[in-house]
Parts: sequence; structure tokens; C-alpha cells
Amino acid sequence: MKILYLDCSMGTSGDMLTAALYELLDYNEQKDFINQMNSIGIPKTVLSAEKSKKCGILGTHIDISVDGTKEDNIFIEREHKHHHDHTHEYEHEHKHNHTHHHASFQEITDIINSLKVSDKIKKDVISIYKLIAEAESNVHDVDVTEVHFHEVGMADAIADITAVCILIDKLKIDEIVSSPINVGGGHVHCAHGILPVPAPATAFILKNVPVYSGTVKEELCTPTGAALLKYFVSDFIDMPVMKIEKIGYGMGKKDFAYANCVRAMLGFSQQAVSNIVELTCNIDDITPERIGFATKILFEAGALDVYTANICMKKSRPGIVLSVICKQDIKEKIIRLIFKHTTTLGIRENISRRYGLDRKIEKIKTVFGDVRIKISEGYGIKRTKYEYDDIAKIAKEQALSIDEVIKIIEADKK
Repeated sequence: MKILYLDCSMGTSGDMLTAALYELLDYNEQKDFINQMNSIGIPKTVLSAEKSKKCGILGTHIDISVDGTKEDNIFIEREHKHHHDHTHEYEHEHKHNHTHHHASFQEITDIINSLKVSDKIKKDVISIYKLIAEAESNVHDVDVTEVHFHEVGMADAIADITAVCILIDKLKIDEIVSSPINVGGGHVHCAHGILPVPAPATAFILKNVPVYSGTVKEELCTPTGAALLKYFVSDFIDMPVMKIEKIGYGMGKKDFAYANCVRAMLGFSQQAVSNIVELTCNIDDITPERIGFATKILFEAGALDVYTANICMKKSRPGIVLSVICKQDIKEKIIRLIFKHTTTLGIRENISRRYGLDRKIEKIKTVFGDVRIKISEGYGIKRTKYEYDDIAKIAKEQALSIDEVIKIIEADKK
């Protein structure tokens, strides 16, 4: 399995992620990428890459200029009923006094849909930008349609997000995992006043994501960086066991005692390791039909496993333990569904480390037609298993037992 691990021990931003992934490309691919980014149609925007050193480590810094001006700030504005404008610089401290047009989320969506990229890239970019718009909407207590982005910052963010989406697509990655995110500390100055770090929009985006504040009292994670990680990363864990093939360093602008960079490590893993959540509850007042329905709903919502066990509860009442295993990013959704579809009054949570085999499904030709087989590999072993639904369908159609169907397929292979 091709895996990308992102070391975000010094936080992240859109340009840092872009630079780290850019370094994973071959030299000719890097030139093609820069040319592609500068020809897809982001208004007045030019992207360039330059070498940069932080604490003696050589990496890449990505520069984005909008209408001839390099811009490291993203601004957001919303209009109140009395037409009093408030501009919130939500990515960095630097204040900007130029007058520019402001774009609504719908205008941004129209720009993204006009870009010369695939429909998949457009969908990803819009979804990520929507995370930022929803965060700002929540922070300022306005509808998403009322959130307006500063023209320069809007183009800068579109470029960052589109660049990361294109690079991830080019690298053909099976899974992306990240370290917990160092969001920094202290405070950040903006037009509204002095705000705590992480900035409110960043904090909202990173709900249910492992974060921490280190010794650097600066804003280390921007809303754009947070949204990209939230969208693409499947788990936030320590580096998994992997064979590293390439390493990329995406450099920030500021200098600290620590190397200000995102480190991207691309390699291969023979086994999947992730943190999972086990949610359990004891129930003694639910019908079998209702628990069956709840089990179906939980599986459809993305639970990895759902099962019950018989127990004896207080007052000698027979009951069940309902156990639901899921990934951390859907934990809140699963909890809501358990409360909605069962009679429990409380749910217990356990965080576990899950070790799994790398799995894939292939089709093979048999005397009965195409049949899917599941292939599981890792930890020095390999297993294959016929897809039950396919074998059961053949058995029913041919009036054979499942064992007879498998025996015929195996004999025909020899």
C-alpha cells in the first residue's frame, strides 16, 4: 500500500503542504506541475518554487503572487445590516491596506468550476474551500452565503488548495496519515482585535482532530492547512511502519529555533495501523427488531464492526452489550446514531490501536464466469478468499453447495 505520512510538528499551511508534496515529484514532473498551475486559469495568480533552508535543512518554499503582489494573508469580510464592514485577517498577522473586491462563496465556486482541471479536482477543491467557509460562518454567526473573502486571499487559497489536490492526484497515494498537529500558541492580531491561537476558524475546522500547543508561541496552523488535512487525512497517529521512498520538505517563511517545515514521507506499508474507537453500551429494554435495525444503520454509517453479546444486568434482567467499532473521524456521528436508534442512556469509549492486513479485491475468470476474490497481505502472510456473495449466487443458480462450487473452481485452475 502506497502511504503518505505528514509530519506536522511545526503546524501546516497551504503553501507548506504544496511545497512538501512538490518535492516528492521527479524533476521533470516538478516543471510540468509549475507550468500546469500557471495555466489552469486562477485569476491574476502566478505560482513559483524556490529553494529554502531552515535550520540547515534544504527544502522548497512556494511563492504565490496575485496581480503581481506576493500575498501571505487571507482576509475575510462580512457585511452587517448597517453596512459596517469588518475585515478579519484569519491566516496571518500582517495588515493590508489595499482596496480589493470581495468574493462570495458562490463566486469562488464559479471560479473553481471554470479551472482547467478534472471534475474530481474541482469537487475536491470546492469541498475543502467549503470547510473554510463553514468555519468562518460558524465563528461569525452568519450564513455561508454572507461570508465574503478578500480577493487576493481568495485567489491565494484557491491556488494552495488546487495545488495540493493536483499533487495528491499525481502521486497516486492509497492512504494519507499525519502526526497530531502543532497549532502553536499565544495570540494573533487581526482587524477585530487580538485572538487566541489557534484562530477561531482553525479551531473549528480541527474539531475531533488531535492537536497540541508546543513551545513556539506563534500561529503555526492556518485555516487552509487545517482544511486540507481534515479533508485528506484518514488518521492522525505516530508514523506507521513503512519503507520510505521519498522525503519532501515544505518550508514556511518565518524562522524559529525549530525547522519551520512540513515533512512529507512517501513510501510503502505492508500492513495498516490506525487508531480506532470502540463504543459500547449496556441495554436491557430494547426489542430484537430494533437492535437489528440499529445495527444496519450503524454499518451503513461507516462502522467497521457492530456486534452484541448477551449479559445479565441489574435486577437480574437479561440484556445485551452493543459494541460499535469505528474510525475517529466519524465517532460523533456514530454516537448520535446510537442514541437515536437505541434506548441507551450512556456510551463508553475506548481508543485502541488496530493492526490490519492490506486488503484488495480482484476478479478471476472461472467456469462459472467472473468471481471476486479477497486478497489479504502483511506481516509475512498472504490469504485469499472467494467473495461469499459471488459463490452463494453460483451455488443457488447451479443447485450446488458452496463447497462444491469452490471445489469445481479450484479443479479448473489446475
